[in-house]
Amino acid sequence: MTLVRAKKHLGQHFLTDKNIAAKIVDSLRPADKYKQVLEVGPGMGILSDFLLQKPEYETFLIDIDTESYTFLKKKYPNLGERLINADFLELDFKAKFDSQMAVIGNFPYNISSQILFKILDHRDQVHEVVGMFQKEVAERCASKPGSKEYGILSVFLQAYYKVEYLFTVKAGVFNPPPKVLSAVIRLTRNETADLGCDEKLFWQVVKAGFNQRRKTLRNAVSSLINKEKMVDNKTLDLRAERLSVADFVNLTNEIAENRN
Repeated sequence: MTLVRAKKHLGQHFLTDKNIAAKIVDSLRPADKYKQVLEVGPGMGILSDFLLQKPEYETFLIDIDTESYTFLKKKYPNLGERLINADFLELDFKAKFDSQMAVIGNFPYNISSQILFKILDHRDQVHEVVGMFQKEVAERCASKPGSKEYGILSVFLQAYYKVEYLFTVKAGVFNPPPKVLSAVIRLTRNETADLGCDEKLFWQVVKAGFNQRRKTLRNAVSSLINKEKMVDNKTLDLRAERLSVADFVNLTNEIAENRN
């Protein structure tokens, strides 16, 4: 079969190392938690080859690239409707999957944050994620309060998932090689069904705090708080990067209680 051309506008860098591909697939831990796995951006199927050997779950592939879709349709003629030619960011999870599931992939680096926010939108259905990201993004996802990498993605992901940095991947195992190092992380859904606060306000507080991360929270989230009632709140004297998920939840509740 004619090989698929990597397309810059789609952020494609095809993994060529089968040992790393096997290691990524083996990082999934389905047990009894999920029976369906969706691979995003399979390209020419280096991860798919290993995924489709696993009897413990049903594998689906989604690729926006028509050339990849045509290639994979010939390579895996028995996949049928489990091979999807569509944009992952527009996918209706509930219409396609009937139970808990996992998402895996060598994710396009140009939309990696969008992919993670899409997963957050469907956190009640996506139990686990194993993915290749730009190393900088992977570190941001797994970073802890107080580090310079800690930010909006860190807080939102860690509110609902256990985030593990698994291993670093060098540029030479891709075609074409990216100009950055890559890394694989695993997200596992935690037991949090409800954060215990107004989640819409929580998202607003976190975003406002990090959008002006050099300022103290008192200044960064000033439009959200009752300044008179919260004048003695010591948390507001800190910068957003110092707060854990639990701290943000507590602050959100205090803001909500003192709004009137």
